[in-house]
Amino acid sequence: MSVALWIIATLLVAGVLTYKRASLVAFSAGLVAMFAVGSIAGIVGPVLWVILAVILVPLNITSIRQSLLTKPILTAFRKVMPEMSDTERDALEAGTVWWEGEVFGGDPDWSKLHNIPKAELSAEEKAFLDGPCEEVCKMLDDWQVTHELTDMPEHVWQYLKDNKFFAMIIKKEYGGLEFSAYAQSRVLQKLAGVSTVLASTVGVPNSLGPGELLQHYGTKEQQDHYLPRLAKGDEIPCFGLTSPEAGSDAGAIPDSGVICKGEWNGEEIVGIKLNFNKRYITLAPVATVIGLAFKMYDPDGLLGDKKELGITCALIPRDTDGVEIGRRHFPLNVPFQNGPIRGTDVFVPLDYIIGGAKNAGKGWRMLVECLSVGRCITLPSNSAGGIKQMALATGAYSRIRRQFKLPIGKMEGVEEPMARIGGNAYLMDSVTTLATAGIDLGEKPSVISAIAKYHMTEKLRACMDDAMDIHGGKGICLGPNNYLGRGYQGVPVAITVEGANILTRSMMIYGQGAIRCHPYVLEEMNASAESGPEALNKFDKALFGHIGFAASNFVRSLFYGFGGHRLSSVPASDSSKQYYQQMNRFSANLALLSDVAMGMYGGNLKRKERISARLGDMLSYLFIGSAVLKRFHDQGRLKEDLPLMHWAMQDTLYKLQEAQIELLRNMGGVGTAMRVVMFPFGRIAHRPSDKADHKVARILMEPNDVRTRLGEGQFLSPEGHFGFLEETLVNMIKCEPLHAKICKAAGERFSFTQLDALAERGLELGVINEEEAELMKRTEEGRLRTINVDDFDPADLLAGQAAFDYALKNLTDKKQGEAA
Repeated sequence: MSVALWIIATLLVAGVLTYKRASLVAFSAGLVAMFAVGSIAGIVGPVLWVILAVILVPLNITSIRQSLLTKPILTAFRKVMPEMSDTERDALEAGTVWWEGEVFGGDPDWSKLHNIPKAELSAEEKAFLDGPCEEVCKMLDDWQVTHELTDMPEHVWQYLKDNKFFAMIIKKEYGGLEFSAYAQSRVLQKLAGVSTVLASTVGVPNSLGPGELLQHYGTKEQQDHYLPRLAKGDEIPCFGLTSPEAGSDAGAIPDSGVICKGEWNGEEIVGIKLNFNKRYITLAPVATVIGLAFKMYDPDGLLGDKKELGITCALIPRDTDGVEIGRRHFPLNVPFQNGPIRGTDVFVPLDYIIGGAKNAGKGWRMLVECLSVGRCITLPSNSAGGIKQMALATGAYSRIRRQFKLPIGKMEGVEEPMARIGGNAYLMDSVTTLATAGIDLGEKPSVISAIAKYHMTEKLRACMDDAMDIHGGKGICLGPNNYLGRGYQGVPVAITVEGANILTRSMMIYGQGAIRCHPYVLEEMNASAESGPEALNKFDKALFGHIGFAASNFVRSLFYGFGGHRLSSVPASDSSKQYYQQMNRFSANLALLSDVAMGMYGGNLKRKERISARLGDMLSYLFIGSAVLKRFHDQGRLKEDLPLMHWAMQDTLYKLQEAQIELLRNMGGVGTAMRVVMFPFGRIAHRPSDKADHKVARILMEPNDVRTRLGEGQFLSPEGHFGFLEETLVNMIKCEPLHAKICKAAGERFSFTQLDALAERGLELGVINEEEAELMKRTEEGRLRTINVDDFDPADLLAGQAAFDYALKNLTDKKQGEAA
């Protein structure tokens, strides 16, 4: 054996062991074995053995390793560790790590993903969607809600209460529906396709609020009192968290609660004096019970020695003395009930704290755990439902609407935005399905909730722009027949609430993800915060696990960068195989770059928000891609669905790649070196091609099984806009061959307009019958209703005081006329 061959073989053995994440002992044994082979071949002499011993012996003898390496590193680690507030620690420790930890770790086990039970509705949940949910969609006139009443009609409110729409999360023992998270998501998707006001009103009580907090943390007395009343709709809840001075930084709320003695029902008791000023509180104007977050203080030591107890959550009845429900906010012409709440020197008993006095100061942990669940459901589901409805409507409209004697959807310029709408509808439903499946398995996925909230609302924003572009004048003229405008106006609301998207992306996703998903960082942080020999042992174990983890990801990234990802094991042999393999490659890259970034910036990484944002984008797209692959697998890997799956995966992987390249470009020389390792031959992912766009656009433009699956669960009753559109689409397609017959018989190419007149011509020519003529006339009515827009008497557009003054003037003029 030559020296060169031995060196290559040794490097290969070391590389394979590192790739496989072998233990330190196994790695050392592998090197010793190769050195033994070298000795037999006369290549390795005493000097090399001494060098190997000097390296391996201290590493494998715990006491020596800890003395020479671990202890100094621990000391240095403690010096550079940034200070962490209680709220930051609560946010990091709250919730659970699920599939996002798998893709963060550099070696996803795809069998785990596919073994997650497929999300399905129970018979009761399906009956609710087909019954009460369908009925309330029929009852609601969104133009009346948004323009005439700026609220839902009283009979709709009552229907929601009577049918327990506000009690989907409440357990049956308290009179609630106790639906799965998946079922809640499907309900909200259906409602959001009809009205943002309706979906928001139903979503909030089933998300972060008194009901959720009471079930997890309330006392038995609180649960028995409030939960049945919430279930029946006798109580309407809201939750006051954000303040004028604390929006996305909700942990900085200035609202206070001071423990003191005061009078309650004629007796002196120990209670809380509250002072608060909240805004942006959904359902506040109509709420009967207020969940309130405030910072609690005990200056006189009435509960113990601690003076500042921290954020606390309490339930305050609306009619409590000193509570003031303010006037309404008016969020962008989407007038769901929303407004401020204030209170000055409001005195309440300690047992108003959710969970009682023992939960004083534990409110932030309670909030972030519940928010991790609610944020996975409400806004992502509303966004997915909105875009699913728009995908069907835009596809139908683009087939019905013609320009230049051609359905506009067949123009390549329109196909591009159409494909984005269709592909993202498939993707967004995939994400909400996987995220809610996790919740139903008992997870509280704080990182996934941030990913879902940010990316689903951002994708809705982009797709609504596309839908508006395709609809043109139909989209910009508001009125009863505009099914697009209010949703378009309301998109920034979803972008803003539950944490502004800019900060969600730049701080939250990776800020939590890097520590929670990394297999060793949190262990290192916790060990460094302890003292004594046990702390050193814990840190030693985490540190050397971390070193092996980083080395493995470097080897994987190098191997994959030169094409080795094509050899990685994946669970599919069809055309989705390439996507699993590319995800393996990007997962290893993310794991390595996370360690590189933490090494470069240390505690300052959280202030490097754009670096953090791009790492967060990589983690997000890995989760999103997983959701798409999971959906394709769960639905039976249907060949007909391939255009949607391919589009969604290609778009996701391309954006993942570009986020990584931008990250490397902004990491200086280290980034340049890493790019050589990770992209030695350049980019590997490409955005969807024109051909891919064409296939997705065509799916949306005509009835088919794929389109039906894409819009599954949405409101398509003939009583609504969308059912009418679907019916007109079907009729238009049926009329196309009739139109061709008439043109052929007449020897003239007629425009596909004035189908009623063409029907008469067809009868004269004897090429269609009376039934077909009636179809053409009915289709013309539908076509005109689809493309035309509303117009108004100027008085009909007046609102508020102007409308009142106008009505008063008309009444006065009428009386004066009658008197004359």
